[in-house]
Order: sequence, then structure tokens, then C-alpha cells
Amino acid sequence: MLALRLTRSSHPAVQLRRLLVAVASAGTGFLLLCTLGYAMGHPDSPAAAALRLGWCATPLAATVYFAVAVARTDPATKPRPGLSAIGLGPGRLMAISATTTALACTLGSMLALLFFLHLRGDLTGMPFDGAAAEFLASDQPLPLPAALTLLALVPVIASVSVALVLRPRDLRPASEKGPARSYGRFGVQGRPGSRETFGAYGRFGAHLRAGARGGGPEAEPAEQPAQAEQLEATSDTAPGDHPDPSRPAAPREAPRGLPWGIAVLAAGLAVEAYASRAKDGGGLSLPGGLADGPASVLAGWVLTAIGLALAGPGLTHLCGRLLQSVGPGALRLLAGRVLMEEATRIGRPLGVVCAVASGGFAMTALYDTDAPALGPLTTLGLLLVTGCTVATLLTAALEAKHARADTTAALLRLGAPATKLRSAAALRAGALLALFLPLTLFVAELAALPLAGR
Repeated sequence: MLALRLTRSSHPAVQLRRLLVAVASAGTGFLLLCTLGYAMGHPDSPAAAALRLGWCATPLAATVYFAVAVARTDPATKPRPGLSAIGLGPGRLMAISATTTALACTLGSMLALLFFLHLRGDLTGMPFDGAAAEFLASDQPLPLPAALTLLALVPVIASVSVALVLRPRDLRPASEKGPARSYGRFGVQGRPGSRETFGAYGRFGAHLRAGARGGGPEAEPAEQPAQAEQLEATSDTAPGDHPDPSRPAAPREAPRGLPWGIAVLAAGLAVEAYASRAKDGGGLSLPGGLADGPASVLAGWVLTAIGLALAGPGLTHLCGRLLQSVGPGALRLLAGRVLMEEATRIGRPLGVVCAVASGGFAMTALYDTDAPALGPLTTLGLLLVTGCTVATLLTAALEAKHARADTTAALLRLGAPATKLRSAAALRAGALLALFLPLTLFVAELAALPLAGR
């Protein structure tokens, strides 16, 4: 009930994003039901039905990805002071967010079921003069358990993914969590996990402590080690550990996924190149009149998409660093710092959009003009994948804007003109476009080469 009340009382923009999640869930559920209808109408070709079900995995993943992005930007489930006192801690808010996502996806699945039954003629007469009867198996009774199982995939996977992403974490730095403790024989006696190194005996007069215990002439300066250790800890403290309000915080460290992304991307391109030289069969029928090819080409495309998604944050951070190189002014410095700070939040959705764009470009280049036009189900799948990835990128950009709202307000209070901030935003968008657009075209050309000469 609390999830329903929070859903009903949300901002119209939040309601619109949830409605888009429901629409995406409806489209994915309809594709799954159409796969069931095809399997019912063609019982003698289970391989083709399994292949159609496999192609539904991409719209399903895009829908779940978009649902997680919408849940992350939901202001109703953000931890705020005082909520824990009334029983709304991080765990409860995570459960509410997962329930809200499940409600939106369930609404979309029910809409898909109603539309599917309408096209079959189970609710009213057969629409479109029975044109959809071939792939909906309207002459056979619909197995309700199978249909409900397929429709439950999107709500279950989306809610579980939201719960995993928004699960409570201990965000305290390692210095505040206390030293790890190790235990002695049979776990009887505990002691701090960090041990004294070999060189600690000779630092800061540690040997004086032994003399003090023995009552020798070196007993007076026994308090020096503690003072020296305190001075050492003070001198070794990083400037970012005690933030100064008058000094802007340094950007986060560079994401570490760039080498892995490049490696996976190169592996995907290598798999595609090897598939183009393979002479054996194992053909894979691509949807919508596209060229056929070996099944390993699909594995290469998947690896290429994963590589772009992994390399996106690192490339975004690199783009921000390049903006600040060679004597930057205030505009370039502001734009570069924001890109470096938001590299993880924006870079991964941007990498996914580049992967989808490169795949779409490669499929367009391989389209056979003599083949019939793209079917309605193929068009729906392409629209779902493209729309969900673009909407996820826009949602991540909106989340980044809300995250730096305090910084923007502080700049405006200090007298920064609003045109300067808009120019910085335009500069960030232009820099990202200048980096990712050639990369997308280059990867698309390489991805289309294995099937171009077949």
C-alpha cells in the first residue's frame, strides 16, 4: 500500500518515466507472446521458435536496463533524514522501489496480454481481416500458464535487478570502519588484523619504549613515539579527507574498466573476423531480411557491445581530461571536471547507446534490398531496443543534473552567468559526440565486414 501511495503522489515527470517503463514492458511482453504463438502454429520447427525466443532477449535486457535507470532516479525512494525513525530505512526504501518497478512492469504485461488476445480474436472479432492469424495461432487455444510465465519474466527480472542495484551498502571509507580483526588459535583470542612491520622498530624512537620498560636511562622520552605517530598520521592525511568549503573537491579517480572494455571489444571483433573465414555451416538467420551468417557472428556482436559498455566510463573520463589539457580556461575546466565526475554515471549508458547504434548501422548496411520489408515484430524489437537505450541515457543525464544541483546553485550565487553554464553543457555534449561518433562508425564498419562478403 505504501508503494501505491508513493506512486500515486509522485511528480508528473516521475509518472511519465514509470509510464515509459510500462510501455517498454508491454512491447517486450507482446514480443514474447508472439513467440509463443509462432511456436504453437509451427510445432514442426522448434529450432525457429527457439531462435525467435532468443532474439527477444535483447529487448528484454534493454527494458530491464531502462527500468533500473528509472528506479535510480525516483525521488520517492531516496534516503532522507528522519525516514529511518518511522521505519523507512535503506532496506525498506529498496523494497518499495522494487515493488514500484514490479507494478509498472506488471501493468505493461497485462496491456500486452489484452492486445495479444484482441489480435487473436479472443475478446472481440478478428481485427485487420485476420492478417495476424498466422503468427498468433488464433485457431488454437492459448495455454494460459505458458503465457503468464512469459509475461512474468519482465516484472520479476526488473524488480530483482532493482533490488540488487539499490541494496543498502556501507559507504563509509575504510579508515572509519575500523581495523579488521584476526583471531588466534581456535578463534579464542582476537587482535587487530594489521601487524607491525619490520621497519617499525627503528622509526620514531620505537626502541626507546623498550628502554622505558626496562627502567634504563632512556625512560624519559617514552611519550615521543605516540606524538611522532600522531604527527605522521596528520602529515599523511590526504587533502580530500578534510574538505575545505572554499576549495572545489578533486574529481574522482578514473574508472578502471577501460582496459577490460578495449580487450573485450578487440575479442569481439576478432571473433567476427574468424567467423567470416570459417567455411563450415552453422548458419544463423538474422531477422527482417538481413544477411545470414554463422552463429559465432552473434557472439562477436555481443562481445563488441559488452566491450563498448565497459569502455564507456573510461572514455568519458578521458574526454573530460582532454578538455582540460593545454591551458584550459574556466569554460573548459568546468566542462572537463563535470565529465570526469560523472564518467561512471553517464559513460556506461553512452557506451550501450554506441553499441546499439553500431549494431543498427551494421544491420542497415547488410540489409538485402531484394528481400521483403522489415516485419512488424522486427520493427517493434528495434524500436524497443533503441528507445530504451536512448531513454536510459537521458535518464542518466537527468540524474547527473540533479546530483550537481547544489554545485550549480553555488556557482550562480557566486555570480557565474547562466549562459556560461549552458555553454559548458554544450561543450560537454560536443566533446562526447566528437569522441563517440567516429568510434561508433568505426566499430560498425568492422562489425559489418564479416557478413558483407558472404
